[in-house]
Amino acid sequence: MYDLECQSLTKRFGAYHAVNNVSFDVPRGSFFSILGPSGCGKTTLMRMIAGFENPTSGDIRIKGASVIGTPPNKRSVKMVFQHLALFPMMNVGENIAYGLRCQKENKTDIARKVKSVLERIGLPGVAEKQVSQLSGGQRQRIAIARCMVLEPDVLLLDEPLGALDLKLRERMKVELKLLQSQFNTTFLYITHDQSEALIMSDNVAVMNAGQFEQIGAPQELYNNPKSGFVAGFVGDTNRWPGRISAVNGGEARVALEGGHEVVAKLGDPGLREGAKVEIFVRPETISLTPSLGANRLRGRVDSLLFNGANSRLLVRTGGDELVEVAQGVMDKTLAVRQGDEVELSWRNEHCLAFAVAG
Repeated sequence: MYDLECQSLTKRFGAYHAVNNVSFDVPRGSFFSILGPSGCGKTTLMRMIAGFENPTSGDIRIKGASVIGTPPNKRSVKMVFQHLALFPMMNVGENIAYGLRCQKENKTDIARKVKSVLERIGLPGVAEKQVSQLSGGQRQRIAIARCMVLEPDVLLLDEPLGALDLKLRERMKVELKLLQSQFNTTFLYITHDQSEALIMSDNVAVMNAGQFEQIGAPQELYNNPKSGFVAGFVGDTNRWPGRISAVNGGEARVALEGGHEVVAKLGDPGLREGAKVEIFVRPETISLTPSLGANRLRGRVDSLLFNGANSRLLVRTGGDELVEVAQGVMDKTLAVRQGDEVELSWRNEHCLAFAVAG
């Protein structure tokens, strides 16, 4: 069932735990991403899977067999780095054929496999071109082809879109997902960019301080975060400090520092009256049209941030909370200008309360 299984993986550097007791399984033929900020341990984890680092403890299994102690070149795992590491002195065909030549395959099979993989990545006929003649997106696909021609069980991708410009990066998100489906190979992708992880992945693990906070489908992480870290890291959100003034079942009344009160769903079920919390509300759940039984805040439009379909309003409330609003910005029937007084509302279930970390 699983191409990759990691069991209780730990990596210590002296007293520092870079990876701390991490376990996860990656189903066969899926796109699995590890998402987290710089320094959270995701690159160390990937280097252990690739064989470049030895775990302090734990096990790594590829297709059910442990690879602890197996050198990188003997593992059915290949890796695409951020800077791609293509050989500039070789043409495209020679770059792709390099691994096959190292395996001492015959020239006829090498030529056939290079031709086949170039067709599969949508770049037939470029084998004689120099790497310098390719666009950034084409070089990205060649780096993947160089790995895929070796038919690995798992392809590791270490922030491979980081060196691309914004427009190309957006396009390559879609292309990478299509390539993964085309080869039907397990992709393990690490990134600090939540947009990359959400768009491409079947499942995402959110990593923080050497541990996984939550593993799930992108929609689950976005709509049902299990910690304040996940709520704040995955997607855009409004985030305000407060203190619980009353608890009723799975909801709590929270006094914000600015003096307002809101009703929030408890993200941590053990929270009690008096607890310090942070409130999380997605910009797209906030309406400029008041509704009954919902949280309400009045404020003044501070700024209009135009970005096409991703445009936002920034509204400053009387309690000095700054609220980011997505709804109504592009709707010409709702003319909103800087300085206008508005009333914001959102449903209780769209407001999550989590304990303050630490």
